[in-house]
Amino acid sequence: MDIDIQQALHQTALKLLRPLVRVLINHGVSHGAFAELSRQAFVEEGFSHMARSGNRPTVSGVAALTGLSRKEVKRLNETEDALGAAALRRSRAIRVISGWTNDPEFNVNGEPTSLPLEGIKASFAELVKRYSGDVTPVAMLSLLQQSGNVRVDDGCAFLEKKAFIPMATPVDLLNILGTDASELIETISHNMVAEPADRLFQRKVSNALVRKSILPEFRNLSNQRSQELLEEYDAWLSEHEAQGDSEAAYVAVGIYYVEHTGQETKP
Repeated sequence: MDIDIQQALHQTALKLLRPLVRVLINHGVSHGAFAELSRQAFVEEGFSHMARSGNRPTVSGVAALTGLSRKEVKRLNETEDALGAAALRRSRAIRVISGWTNDPEFNVNGEPTSLPLEGIKASFAELVKRYSGDVTPVAMLSLLQQSGNVRVDDGCAFLEKKAFIPMATPVDLLNILGTDASELIETISHNMVAEPADRLFQRKVSNALVRKSILPEFRNLSNQRSQELLEEYDAWLSEHEAQGDSEAAYVAVGIYYVEHTGQETKP
Protein backbone atom coordinates (compact mmCIF):
# COMPACT_ATOMS: atom_id res chain seq x y z
CA MET A 1 0.00 0.00 0.00
CA ASP A 2 1.25 3.51 -0.81
CA ILE A 3 2.86 5.06 2.29
CA ASP A 4 0.91 8.33 1.91
CA ILE A 5 -2.41 6.48 1.71
CA GLN A 6 -1.46 4.37 4.73
CA GLN A 7 -0.60 7.44 6.79
CA ALA A 8 -3.84 9.14 5.72
CA LEU A 9 -5.80 6.04 6.75
CA HIS A 10 -4.10 6.03 10.15
CA GLN A 11 -5.00 9.68 10.71
CA THR A 12 -8.57 9.07 9.54
CA ALA A 13 -8.89 6.12 11.90
CA LEU A 14 -7.73 8.30 14.81
CA LYS A 15 -10.31 10.97 13.94
CA LEU A 16 -13.06 8.35 13.89
CA LEU A 17 -11.86 6.63 17.05
CA ARG A 18 -11.43 9.64 19.34
CA PRO A 19 -15.13 10.53 19.74
CA LEU A 20 -15.94 6.82 19.99
CA VAL A 21 -13.28 6.26 22.66
CA ARG A 22 -14.69 9.30 24.50
CA VAL A 23 -18.05 7.51 24.73
CA LEU A 24 -16.37 4.25 25.78
CA ILE A 25 -14.33 5.92 28.54
CA ASN A 26 -17.42 7.74 29.82
CA HIS A 27 -19.14 4.36 30.18
CA GLY A 28 -16.20 2.55 31.76
CA VAL A 29 -15.16 0.44 28.76
CA SER A 30 -11.49 -0.53 28.98
CA HIS A 31 -8.90 -0.73 26.20
CA GLY A 32 -8.90 -4.52 26.53
CA ALA A 33 -12.63 -4.70 25.88
CA PHE A 34 -12.28 -2.37 22.90
CA ALA A 35 -9.41 -4.46 21.49
CA GLU A 36 -11.68 -7.51 21.64
CA LEU A 37 -14.40 -5.58 19.79
CA SER A 38 -11.84 -4.51 17.19
CA ARG A 39 -10.93 -8.14 16.55
CA GLN A 40 -14.62 -9.00 16.19
CA ALA A 41 -15.09 -6.16 13.67
CA PHE A 42 -12.18 -7.48 11.60
CA VAL A 43 -13.71 -10.96 11.62
CA GLU A 44 -17.20 -9.79 10.62
CA GLU A 45 -15.89 -7.54 7.87
CA GLY A 46 -13.48 -10.27 6.76
CA PHE A 47 -16.37 -12.64 6.07
CA SER A 48 -18.29 -9.88 4.26
CA HIS A 49 -15.22 -8.93 2.21
CA MET A 50 -14.73 -12.50 1.01
CA ALA A 51 -18.42 -12.80 0.09
CA ARG A 52 -18.34 -9.52 -1.88
CA SER A 53 -15.22 -10.71 -3.69
CA GLY A 54 -17.04 -13.82 -4.91
CA ASN A 55 -15.08 -16.21 -2.70
CA ARG A 56 -16.60 -18.70 -0.30
CA PRO A 57 -16.13 -17.21 3.20
CA THR A 58 -14.16 -19.62 5.40
CA VAL A 59 -12.53 -19.41 8.80
CA SER A 60 -9.12 -20.10 7.25
CA GLY A 61 -9.62 -17.42 4.60
CA VAL A 62 -10.65 -14.78 7.13
CA ALA A 63 -7.72 -15.71 9.36
CA ALA A 64 -5.32 -15.18 6.48
CA LEU A 65 -7.02 -11.90 5.51
CA THR A 66 -7.06 -10.37 9.01
CA GLY A 67 -3.96 -11.84 10.62
CA LEU A 68 -6.00 -13.42 13.42
CA SER A 69 -5.74 -17.09 14.35
CA ARG A 70 -8.29 -19.60 13.07
CA LYS A 71 -9.32 -20.23 16.69
CA GLU A 72 -10.02 -16.52 17.27
CA VAL A 73 -11.92 -16.20 14.00
CA LYS A 74 -14.15 -19.17 14.83
CA ARG A 75 -14.86 -17.90 18.36
CA LEU A 76 -15.60 -14.33 17.30
CA ASN A 77 -17.76 -15.42 14.38
CA GLU A 78 -20.12 -17.10 16.86
CA THR A 79 -20.54 -13.96 19.03
CA GLU A 80 -24.08 -12.55 19.09
CA ASP A 81 -24.99 -8.91 18.38
CA ALA A 82 -25.79 -7.36 21.78
CA LEU A 83 -27.57 -4.35 20.25
CA GLY A 84 -29.82 -6.29 17.89
CA ALA A 85 -32.84 -6.16 20.18
CA ALA A 86 -32.42 -2.41 20.71
CA ALA A 87 -32.24 -1.84 16.96
CA LEU A 88 -35.44 -3.83 16.48
CA ARG A 89 -37.29 -1.79 19.13
CA ARG A 90 -36.16 1.45 17.52
CA SER A 91 -37.20 0.31 14.04
CA ARG A 92 -40.66 -0.71 15.18
CA ALA A 93 -41.21 2.48 17.16
CA ILE A 94 -40.32 4.52 14.08
CA ARG A 95 -42.77 2.48 11.99
CA VAL A 96 -45.57 3.08 14.49
CA ILE A 97 -44.97 6.85 14.45
CA SER A 98 -44.72 6.81 10.66
CA GLY A 99 -48.05 4.98 10.43
CA TRP A 100 -49.63 7.48 12.79
CA THR A 101 -48.52 10.41 10.63
CA ASN A 102 -49.06 8.88 7.17
CA ASP A 103 -51.95 6.39 7.40
CA PRO A 104 -55.25 8.29 6.77
CA GLU A 105 -56.99 6.09 9.33
CA PHE A 106 -54.89 7.62 12.11
CA ASN A 107 -54.57 11.26 11.03
CA VAL A 108 -56.50 14.11 9.45
CA ASN A 109 -54.82 15.96 6.57
CA GLY A 110 -51.47 14.62 7.68
CA GLU A 111 -51.89 15.68 11.31
CA PRO A 112 -51.95 12.77 13.79
CA THR A 113 -55.19 12.52 15.73
CA SER A 114 -55.63 11.49 19.34
CA LEU A 115 -56.26 7.74 19.52
CA PRO A 116 -58.25 5.79 22.11
CA LEU A 117 -55.96 3.22 23.68
CA GLU A 118 -58.28 0.32 22.81
CA GLY A 119 -60.63 -0.37 19.92
CA ILE A 120 -60.91 -2.20 16.61
CA LYS A 121 -60.50 0.87 14.39
CA ALA A 122 -58.48 4.08 14.68
CA SER A 123 -57.11 3.13 18.10
CA PHE A 124 -53.58 3.00 19.46
CA ALA A 125 -53.88 -0.75 19.86
CA GLU A 126 -54.84 -1.13 16.19
CA LEU A 127 -52.01 1.20 15.12
CA VAL A 128 -49.46 -0.91 17.00
CA LYS A 129 -50.93 -4.15 15.69
CA ARG A 130 -50.66 -2.88 12.12
CA TYR A 131 -47.15 -1.39 12.24
CA SER A 132 -45.08 -2.91 15.06
CA GLY A 133 -45.01 -6.62 14.32
CA ASP A 134 -45.35 -8.66 17.51
CA VAL A 135 -44.72 -5.86 20.03
CA THR A 136 -47.70 -5.49 22.35
CA PRO A 137 -49.57 -2.15 22.60
CA VAL A 138 -48.63 -1.91 26.30
CA ALA A 139 -44.91 -2.35 25.59
CA MET A 140 -44.96 0.10 22.67
CA LEU A 141 -46.90 2.68 24.67
CA SER A 142 -44.35 2.45 27.48
CA LEU A 143 -41.44 2.90 25.06
CA LEU A 144 -43.03 5.92 23.33
CA GLN A 145 -43.92 7.51 26.67
CA GLN A 146 -40.33 7.08 27.90
CA SER A 147 -38.99 8.75 24.75
CA GLY A 148 -41.42 11.66 25.12
CA ASN A 149 -43.23 10.92 21.86
CA VAL A 150 -46.61 10.03 23.34
CA ARG A 151 -48.76 11.54 26.07
CA VAL A 152 -51.78 9.72 27.52
CA ASP A 153 -54.76 11.69 28.76
CA ASP A 154 -58.28 10.50 29.61
CA GLY A 155 -57.83 7.12 27.90
CA CYS A 156 -56.38 8.55 24.67
CA ALA A 157 -52.87 8.67 23.24
CA PHE A 158 -51.52 11.92 21.78
CA LEU A 159 -48.46 12.11 19.53
CA GLU A 160 -46.30 14.89 21.02
CA LYS A 161 -43.14 14.46 18.90
CA LYS A 162 -42.75 12.88 15.46
CA ALA A 163 -39.02 12.19 15.75
CA PHE A 164 -38.23 9.08 17.80
CA ILE A 165 -35.18 9.83 19.98
CA PRO A 166 -35.24 7.54 23.04
CA MET A 167 -33.94 9.76 25.85
CA ALA A 168 -34.69 7.39 28.74
CA THR A 169 -33.19 4.23 27.27
CA PRO A 170 -29.34 4.31 27.19
CA VAL A 171 -29.09 1.08 25.18
CA ASP A 172 -31.25 2.56 22.43
CA LEU A 173 -29.17 5.75 22.40
CA LEU A 174 -25.98 3.72 22.01
CA ASN A 175 -27.63 1.78 19.21
CA ILE A 176 -28.29 5.07 17.40
CA LEU A 177 -24.58 5.89 17.70
CA GLY A 178 -23.63 2.52 16.21
CA THR A 179 -26.22 2.52 13.43
CA ASP A 180 -26.17 6.12 12.24
CA ALA A 181 -22.39 6.64 12.42
CA SER A 182 -21.75 3.37 10.58
CA GLU A 183 -24.24 4.31 7.84
CA LEU A 184 -22.44 7.60 7.22
CA ILE A 185 -19.10 5.78 7.00
CA GLU A 186 -20.64 3.21 4.63
CA THR A 187 -21.78 6.03 2.33
CA ILE A 188 -18.35 7.68 2.32
CA SER A 189 -16.66 4.31 1.78
CA HIS A 190 -18.97 3.55 -1.14
CA ASN A 191 -18.29 6.92 -2.76
CA MET A 192 -14.52 6.40 -2.52
CA VAL A 193 -14.63 3.49 -4.98
CA ALA A 194 -17.87 4.01 -6.94
CA GLU A 195 -18.10 5.46 -10.42
CA PRO A 196 -19.36 9.09 -10.43
CA ALA A 197 -22.80 8.09 -11.70
CA ASP A 198 -23.18 5.52 -8.89
CA ARG A 199 -22.11 7.71 -5.97
CA LEU A 200 -24.59 8.38 -3.18
CA PHE A 201 -25.59 11.85 -2.01
CA GLN A 202 -23.15 13.09 0.66
CA ARG A 203 -22.98 16.82 1.37
CA LYS A 204 -22.66 19.22 4.28
CA VAL A 205 -22.58 22.97 4.83
CA SER A 206 -20.22 24.56 7.36
CA ASN A 207 -18.82 27.95 8.30
CA ALA A 208 -16.06 28.66 10.85
CA LEU A 209 -16.83 32.40 11.17
CA VAL A 210 -20.41 32.36 12.46
CA ARG A 211 -21.22 34.78 15.29
CA LYS A 212 -21.76 32.86 18.53
CA SER A 213 -24.75 35.03 19.41
CA ILE A 214 -26.85 33.69 16.51
CA LEU A 215 -26.16 29.99 17.16
CA PRO A 216 -29.48 29.40 19.00
CA GLU A 217 -31.36 31.03 16.10
CA PHE A 218 -29.66 28.88 13.47
CA ARG A 219 -30.05 25.76 15.62
CA ASN A 220 -33.81 26.33 15.75
CA LEU A 221 -33.94 27.05 12.00
CA SER A 222 -31.98 23.92 11.10
CA ASN A 223 -34.08 21.78 13.48
CA GLN A 224 -37.33 22.99 11.92
CA ARG A 225 -36.27 22.77 8.27
CA SER A 226 -34.51 19.42 8.72
CA GLN A 227 -37.53 17.91 10.47
CA GLU A 228 -39.83 19.10 7.67
CA LEU A 229 -37.56 17.57 5.02
CA LEU A 230 -37.28 14.24 6.84
CA GLU A 231 -41.07 14.08 7.29
CA GLU A 232 -41.47 14.68 3.54
CA TYR A 233 -39.05 11.83 2.80
CA ASP A 234 -40.79 9.58 5.33
CA ALA A 235 -44.19 10.16 3.72
CA TRP A 236 -42.77 9.39 0.25
CA LEU A 237 -41.09 6.19 1.43
CA SER A 238 -44.27 5.06 3.21
CA GLU A 239 -46.21 5.38 -0.06
CA HIS A 240 -43.68 3.14 -1.84
CA GLU A 241 -43.29 0.28 0.63
CA ALA A 242 -42.96 -3.24 -0.79
CA GLN A 243 -45.73 -5.78 -0.24
CA GLY A 244 -43.35 -8.62 0.60
CA ASP A 245 -39.92 -9.06 2.19
CA SER A 246 -38.47 -10.43 -1.04
CA GLU A 247 -39.13 -7.08 -2.75
CA ALA A 248 -38.02 -4.89 0.17
CA ALA A 249 -34.81 -2.85 0.43
CA TYR A 250 -33.47 -0.67 3.25
CA VAL A 251 -32.88 3.03 2.60
CA ALA A 252 -32.03 5.89 4.98
CA VAL A 253 -31.30 9.60 4.77
CA GLY A 254 -29.73 11.22 7.84
CA ILE A 255 -29.15 14.83 8.87
CA TYR A 256 -26.91 15.85 11.74
CA TYR A 257 -25.97 19.14 13.40
CA VAL A 258 -22.71 20.00 15.20
CA GLU A 259 -21.21 23.21 16.53
CA HIS A 260 -17.85 24.11 18.12
CA THR A 261 -17.58 27.34 20.11
CA GLY A 262 -13.93 26.93 21.10
CA GLN A 263 -14.81 25.45 24.50
CA GLU A 264 -15.00 21.81 23.36
CA THR A 265 -12.18 19.44 22.56
CA LYS A 266 -12.41 18.89 18.82
CA PRO A 267 -11.86 15.38 17.45
